[in-house]
Amino acid sequence: MASPATPTVVLVHGAWADGSSWRLVIPLLLKQGIPVVAVQNPTTSLAADVDATKTVLDGIDGPVVLVGHSWGGAVIAQAGNDPKVKALVFVAALPPKAGESVGDLVGAHAPPPGLGQIIDNGKGLLKLSAEGWIKDVAQDIPEDDARVLAVLQPPLPTTTFGDKITEAAWATRPNWYIVSAKDRVVSIELQRELAVRLKAKTTELQASHLSILSQPQAVADVILDAVAAVAAT
Repeated sequence: MASPATPTVVLVHGAWADGSSWRLVIPLLLKQGIPVVAVQNPTTSLAADVDATKTVLDGIDGPVVLVGHSWGGAVIAQAGNDPKVKALVFVAALPPKAGESVGDLVGAHAPPPGLGQIIDNGKGLLKLSAEGWIKDVAQDIPEDDARVLAVLQPPLPTTTFGDKITEAAWATRPNWYIVSAKDRVVSIELQRELAVRLKAKTTELQASHLSILSQPQAVADVILDAVAAVAAT
């Protein structure tokens, strides 16, 4: 059983995904007696995702370790300003600084091949092609699983990448960062630069963008390290 001092882990998924992205990480945390909540973000705008995350945070008593994957890094960079949040964990994530957007971060680096697999439906909504999922996003999980992810993905408005955060929670909290060294959709160089900017305790995995599915134990271990650090304070 978790003690009153045990932080709750709140998991925030990325774009073109939902809370089930964490389905292999969650049991590993629960087995260690860690309370866990996965946010179901609408991925319609940064503000909407931040609001959904804040709703979850409002329902938690005690300290929180807030974890974001990919686009979720921008969400937790803003939502993490809640005083309950004591540490942030970024997984192949994109946390901007104040006044900066995810588009600003991505645009400052050469585009990885996966970005070429983004499809615009002509109405301002984006999805990733099935080929992109198989070859560039989830190349280290079974192809059948990658195809299911492609089918399940919600669309993402093109405007989302221009949404800017107003206050960077990572500037005032301890940070952990997991770099995906075989990422083909978020620049590896960008990930490493962000880890340095955040002064994060950094782990580098030989994983695709979806380390949360291909190497869940390694991801859980980093989250547990953050939990232990918060519990010790």
